[in-house]
Amino acid sequence: MKQLIKIGPIFTDLYELTMAQCYFAENINDEAAFSLFVRGYPENRSYYVCAGLEEALFEILDYTFSDQDLSYLEKTGLFTVDFLNHLNRFRFTGTIRAMPEGSLFFADEPVMEVSAPIIESQLLETFLINIVGFSSLIATKAARCVYAAGGRNVVDFSLRRDQGVDAGLKAARSSYIAGFAATSNVMAGKLYDIPVSGTMAHSFVSIYENEYDAFKAYSKNYPTKTVLLIDTHDTIEGAQNAAKIGIEMKKRGESLVGVRLDSGDMAVLSREVREILDDAGLEKTEIFASSGFDEYKIAHVIGQNAAIDAFGVGTKLGVSADAPFLDMVYKLVHFGNRNITKKSPGKAYLAGEKQVFRKTGPNGKYTGDIIGIKEESIEKATPLLETVVKNGNIVIEPPGIEAVRAYFAENFARLPDACKDIDSPAPYPVSVSHNLLNIQKHHV
Repeated sequence: MKQLIKIGPIFTDLYELTMAQCYFAENINDEAAFSLFVRGYPENRSYYVCAGLEEALFEILDYTFSDQDLSYLEKTGLFTVDFLNHLNRFRFTGTIRAMPEGSLFFADEPVMEVSAPIIESQLLETFLINIVGFSSLIATKAARCVYAAGGRNVVDFSLRRDQGVDAGLKAARSSYIAGFAATSNVMAGKLYDIPVSGTMAHSFVSIYENEYDAFKAYSKNYPTKTVLLIDTHDTIEGAQNAAKIGIEMKKRGESLVGVRLDSGDMAVLSREVREILDDAGLEKTEIFASSGFDEYKIAHVIGQNAAIDAFGVGTKLGVSADAPFLDMVYKLVHFGNRNITKKSPGKAYLAGEKQVFRKTGPNGKYTGDIIGIKEESIEKATPLLETVVKNGNIVIEPPGIEAVRAYFAENFARLPDACKDIDSPAPYPVSVSHNLLNIQKHHV
């Protein structure tokens, strides 16, 4: 498991700590179970992709307050010496059940449930919503882009527009899980063993007096990885210059990997560029496109018969532009011997510790989920939440990013195609078991 820095439990909202001090002072430390789930869907969504679990477990392995953390909390004047001494001995000792990373999940289904003494389980709230929520948000957006691309490669170009260093790393990792071929983010490549990809900027072309010389210099330095940005001045002239370079490379036993479009009418220009390359005998040279792409623009240009082989997706991926947040929540569902919910209008949720069961049809496609109680079993349905942490220790070693990526691909292939539609996805069937419904009648 790899992460840039250790975060620690001080990465939290203040009220988590003030509540914890109250629990401590009142000697309240019964077992409390929380469900992590998303309410509803943004427009044009009917599924989510689970991401961020491995990084969450990395943190929980050593979830302790440092001396510097405790010194800062003391300076706030909000906490007693006895409580700070308690935090000095703090570690997570509970149980976490979670869907495997790369799973598909749906509204109101717990993607994770945490059970531990109330102070321990409460203090995980902000961290889990942040890391699992953001990672799943980007993974879901990325999955939609990959689906729209219809088998063409998609590369993460979002780093320069991501909202912070950590977001840039998580965007690269989450998009790779969901099927992106590579990232431009070099640090993410190092940390997560993700393939890195990049070409050149317009500035590289502009420092040369003519475009041909810029292309020649680049091909000289990268004879096996030459991709030329051809729209700095005029795209058609750029394609013609790239074709000259490609012919020269071919004579040397090398090959021009591709050209990149970054502006203009992508469908029309790509067809014209394809013709120029083919006429030069460069049929294997691919056309890449970037600039403002997301699943909607990808689908649009493909629908216009664009001759594009791969897409760079940047800003709209890194901020999930059409749906920039998930309404992910972490709600108390059981405390002591009581099942818990709340009755606020529009904020009610399912009480009790739960399990999610998935049914599969004879054709291998998923047919629907059932949210049940933790202890039950449902015939011909697969339980999805598995114990990953017990007594504060990881009991299932995270499988690694390539295995997670493969697991997602397998799951996504089983999702009915109607649920994948970019503009009008069909709802995926999710029901509640009779046992869980009965619990709702008797919760406190």
